[in-house]
Amino acid sequence: MKDDVQDLFPTRLERKLGMFERIDPVVHASGAERRDGPLSEEQVREYEEKGFLSFEGFFDREEMEAFIQELRDYEEDDDLKLSEGTILEPGRQEIRSIFGIHEISERFSRLTRDPRLLAMVEQLLGKGVYIHQSRINYKPGFKGKGFDWHSDFETWHSEDGMPRMRSLSCSIVLTDNGEFNGPLMLIPGSHQYFVPCVGRTPTDNYKESLKSQDVGVPDNASLRELMLKGDIEAPKGPAGTLVMFECNTMHGSNINMSCWPRSNLFFVYNSVDNGLLNPFCGNRPRPEFLANRTDWDPLEPVG
Repeated sequence: MKDDVQDLFPTRLERKLGMFERIDPVVHASGAERRDGPLSEEQVREYEEKGFLSFEGFFDREEMEAFIQELRDYEEDDDLKLSEGTILEPGRQEIRSIFGIHEISERFSRLTRDPRLLAMVEQLLGKGVYIHQSRINYKPGFKGKGFDWHSDFETWHSEDGMPRMRSLSCSIVLTDNGEFNGPLMLIPGSHQYFVPCVGRTPTDNYKESLKSQDVGVPDNASLRELMLKGDIEAPKGPAGTLVMFECNTMHGSNINMSCWPRSNLFFVYNSVDNGLLNPFCGNRPRPEFLANRTDWDPLEPVG
């Protein structure tokens, strides 16, 4: 990994830098590669403009049943709760996140290579992608905490060394996402600006940030400007609903004040041409379950 590459997205500094316009394309495929995928030209343009797409009921509920049952099994797995890749709610024994889920489960691993997903991902990122990170985020009824507004790219660039904006997340709803159980919220158009954050990154910051994020959180003035430009949207839907969002799209979610649990699966796809360098914050790399540094072979679809 080279460590002399120019940092095009300075962040985590002692003084505040103003947000600036994006310098990378949003859709990296071009020509026939862009036109011939499953997404229509209208959908590709919507992704370019808003930074995300949503597909209610993309997977049938019957398709999701086995995944949902596996999810229930994980909630009762005491050994899994002791794993470094399992994050518990602050001060509680409820699971907040399970990272590296595609490494734990063959069923979830096959889902990362579902041809319906891969074809759309490569239509946006170009041919040749791998899984940078996978996780399940839980929000138990009444107890599930929220996730502060953030850009994933800001963290992946600073703490993992992802050089450019050429990745995206696929969020698959495992339990119904409704108005009141803390659905994913996104700011349309926010991906067109990079918001530098203030504050040096502590050593092993992930041990705290995955429970409650303090570093890498954008300032209120920048968030207000982005919200006034683009508003806020919260795609909702039954199990099997899919949300694809660009790595720099600002997003977050509220606490779950309802009795209904909310669990979402996330697969992060990164281009093989955008492999990780040394973390730009200057710290040592985060663990493999957060940032894949060893297997960048392009994913092949499986039936």
